[in-house]
Amino acid sequence: MKAAEIQTLMQREFPNYHMKVESCEEKRARIILSINNSHLRPGGTVSGPTMMLLADLAMYAAILNTIGSVVLAVTTNLNINFLRKPKPDRNLVGDSKLMKVGKRLIVGEVSIYSEDDPEPVAHATCTYSVPPKSF
Repeated sequence: MKAAEIQTLMQREFPNYHMKVESCEEKRARIILSINNSHLRPGGTVSGPTMMLLADLAMYAAILNTIGSVVLAVTTNLNINFLRKPKPDRNLVGDSKLMKVGKRLIVGEVSIYSEDDPEPVAHATCTYSVPPKSF
């Protein structure tokens, strides 16, 4: 699937998430998540669950781009390290890279940045389960 097709699918399946599939290439995807006050937690920082959402979306986009429209692929594990405080007035960018693409499991990593900042605010590793081809 191409970036525009993944964008259309995600808008249809996740209409409440304001994000853009900026780019997709083999085993990689870049997602921009629009941040607003609903994503902030006390202390003026972007919440952990928001960054986990972005990590999951970026992995899903890379998977769809790499193996095609397998919409029933599901997250089986997501581990995240919060590295520094994201800027609350900037969108978040998630850069994903698939490290292993197997028949049933896909493992990848996602680096998350505040837009226009080269230092990552979080790093996640994710594992997805791919359903058997009979589905």
